[in-house]
Amino acid sequence: MTQGTEKRLKSGRRLKPPLTLAVPSSVRLFISPRGFWRLCAANRDMRLERTAQGALIVMAPAGSESSRINADLTSQIVVWAKKDGTGVAFDSSAGFTLPNGAVRAPDVSWITRPRWSKLTRRQSQKFAPICPDFVAELTSPSDKRAVVQEKMREYLDQGVRLGWLIDPEAVEVEIYRPGRPVELLKRPAALSGEDVLPGFTLDLQVILFD
Repeated sequence: MTQGTEKRLKSGRRLKPPLTLAVPSSVRLFISPRGFWRLCAANRDMRLERTAQGALIVMAPAGSESSRINADLTSQIVVWAKKDGTGVAFDSSAGFTLPNGAVRAPDVSWITRPRWSKLTRRQSQKFAPICPDFVAELTSPSDKRAVVQEKMREYLDQGVRLGWLIDPEAVEVEIYRPGRPVELLKRPAALSGEDVLPGFTLDLQVILFD
């Protein structure tokens, strides 16, 4: 239905076209965990998160270049995870309910198989109540780095053992580890999975230099 037109119902009433609600970034909408699940189910093409306080976060779809880079990042980890077999890898569409109640969807994540196997089928089919062992976030031109850094700190507080914040624009990577200062790498050629992703090395050629 185009704007300015109306549809007549069987009752004779006219149905006005739906309105679009614009929510400024300074305004926060709050939603319950159950309501958030229903909202996501009704809007599967949208990228949504929920903070520990219940605030709804709507993220814009990734740009084409960011999507290309994220696909390479995800594919490298997925290929390694399948070969390694000790854990399960997830792409950016996976949402996890952290211990503090926040629902987050990292760009890529990994969970050890024993921890993942402890979840019931019902739990794993929704926003699984588990914090990944590893997460990576890829900043896009529309992201505020400080906001992503805050999210990385939240991941650590909730149980993540290794986190990467990759900024292609700045050609930098921040490495997050529990109990240690954030390590900043400028123009790194590769990243080690250390003892969390043993034997894995991320090739940053496509991600930072293509």
